[in-house]
Amino acid sequence: MLLSVVVPAHRVQGYLRAALESVTGQAPGEDGPEIELIAVGAPGGGPDLAIAREAAGRDPRVRVLVLEGPGDTGASDTGGPGDTDGSDTDGPGDTGGSGDPFDTGAARDAGAAAARGAYLLFLDGDDLLLPGAVAEISARLARDRPDVLCLGHDTVDWWGAVRPGDALPAARNQLFRRAFWETHGLHFTEGPYGDVVPVHRAVLLASDAGTLASLDRICVRHRLRRTGTSATTPGRAHFGVIAAYARLTAETGEDPRVTAARTAHLRAVLGDPGRIARQDRAAFFRAAGLPGRYAAHRAGEAVRAGRTRARAAARAGRKSLRARVMAAVYRADLRRPLDPRLAVYGAYWNRGVACNPAAVYAKARELVPHIRGVWVVSSRHRDRMPPGVPYVIEGSRAYWRTMATATYLVNNSSFPGGFTKRPGQTYLQTHHGTPLKTMGLDQLPYPALTNGVSFERIVAHTDQWDFSLSANPHSTETWDRVYPSSYEQLPYGYPRNDVLCTATPELSDRIRADLGIAPGSTVLLYAPTHRDYRKGFAPRLDPERLIRDLGPGCVLLVRAHYFYGRSAGTAPGARVVDVTGHPSVEELCLAADALITDYSSLMFDYACLDRPIITYAPDWDAYRAARGTYIDLLSGRPGDTPGAVATTEDELREVLRSGAWKSPEADALRAAFRGRFCPYDDGRAAERVVRRVFPVPSD
Repeated sequence: MLLSVVVPAHRVQGYLRAALESVTGQAPGEDGPEIELIAVGAPGGGPDLAIAREAAGRDPRVRVLVLEGPGDTGASDTGGPGDTDGSDTDGPGDTGGSGDPFDTGAARDAGAAAARGAYLLFLDGDDLLLPGAVAEISARLARDRPDVLCLGHDTVDWWGAVRPGDALPAARNQLFRRAFWETHGLHFTEGPYGDVVPVHRAVLLASDAGTLASLDRICVRHRLRRTGTSATTPGRAHFGVIAAYARLTAETGEDPRVTAARTAHLRAVLGDPGRIARQDRAAFFRAAGLPGRYAAHRAGEAVRAGRTRARAAARAGRKSLRARVMAAVYRADLRRPLDPRLAVYGAYWNRGVACNPAAVYAKARELVPHIRGVWVVSSRHRDRMPPGVPYVIEGSRAYWRTMATATYLVNNSSFPGGFTKRPGQTYLQTHHGTPLKTMGLDQLPYPALTNGVSFERIVAHTDQWDFSLSANPHSTETWDRVYPSSYEQLPYGYPRNDVLCTATPELSDRIRADLGIAPGSTVLLYAPTHRDYRKGFAPRLDPERLIRDLGPGCVLLVRAHYFYGRSAGTAPGARVVDVTGHPSVEELCLAADALITDYSSLMFDYACLDRPIITYAPDWDAYRAARGTYIDLLSGRPGDTPGAVATTEDELREVLRSGAWKSPEADALRAAFRGRFCPYDDGRAAERVVRRVFPVPSD
């Protein structure tokens, strides 16, 4: 075996899957697999370990090790080929992990000890091995067998900007011959900057022996993360780089190469605001013993900062008179004390009482009745507000005062106008669906889709969140990556789905009666999503013809996406009912015997009911190309495909008429889909959320 790739799997759930797939996706050599992948996780499991074990279940080249304890390089091999045990998947209310510290160096050492390859590559969970890298490495190593092979590398930030990697040796951009690594007793040191000593020692030893080589081709890409890493958490822990180089100097002597590397690395750390806080820079400068005076260093920084401020001022535009007046009043309101008995709610960009915020609002009225809830609604949708529910109109004087003084903020999208979140305010972002299509920063590669979208504003919005609600592990993994900030993930399930888990047959019968559906009818809910590349609701389906072909006894409920207004534009009839304007999609789900949809996230919610789901995807290729997707609905793989599939209207008709939509095969696919996307739905999500976010009195 040529190569063993070691990847620590800890607190990288939004990035780990792509990192592992970048390795397993490398084309194997003619004589079979040339690589193995060793993922090393923490005791207690958690989402990262679950992702690694899932990869091991799919690919025999993947092994999963679990560290035996803090600081221990021992590990147990628990996730070999075919091991799909899901015991480490988080349950409702479980944030994952045991709370024990995880040392990356110990994880790397454990992986190296278990490796079988001739060479070692140490990647992090946010790195990528670029396509074709293993083939290039293999071709280079066919010429000779260096002890250390320096790999070309680069970085990509959360905006998608790719930059060349720096010249400093790091574990991710070096390939080490395993026998060389073991002969010299190389190992990672404990704590931050644990790769400084072994990587530099390996490079020096190989250089002196003439067995150091390089590969100019870019093989490794490091994905810079906006939050959640040591590089984005300023603090005195970064003074550890000074101790690391002191240890390296002690082991190598006064080697001028070490001195040069030390100076370059320490200056890079000092100049990074994500590592050294401003108040600690002078102390770091002195502790590092860097040449020159700190005052001169700071003066250079001040010049650069002044230029940045000048450019920002030049970009500032004028505000309208009304906006300026409202902003002045709002600033005055921001000096008012926060009201601990006030919560403000919003849903679907101010369309009224709906979705997860509505379920949280209802449960909060039950558990914390002393906290008054007020909804934000646009003037166009004020008629949607139920009688007796307090609300303010977006942009109004009352809106700005409410936003300035409410202690609790709950929304499934965003509040309008660019409010300033105050210290002491708590913001819960509930989201409004499991992500099938790309979201947040993952939309950057789709310029046609994102025309006019400000990703800077998206990121600024995520910085306001204190809590991000997750419907399932897939959502948790995705939100962590596409909305990079320091909020707390709540893997609690969706409150809007509580009613789907607790509803009685009598409730479903009442909803059907209210819709005018005759008892005994087979009810199909057709709910396609919107298309970013198409204006208006134009389904590739003739509802009247379909229901006519299905015969008497069938009723088709048609619900257009809310972006298209309150009507689907279908002809009124007894057996085709336009329910676009119905206030509750949850009630429509309870009324339906089966769901027909394309790419709507409604499928994930409907799966809670364990009723048939039919995927009707006539433009799947176009949709994926325009928007990008995380899940291949048409693959037929358990966990990806929720049931029967049709790509033409004739195929859909045949699926319904033949009974394929409720066949044992469709039932099996639905069971796997539910297992993946509905693990937290038990009817108590709203209660979990309210108890975590609001001060619920103890029983």
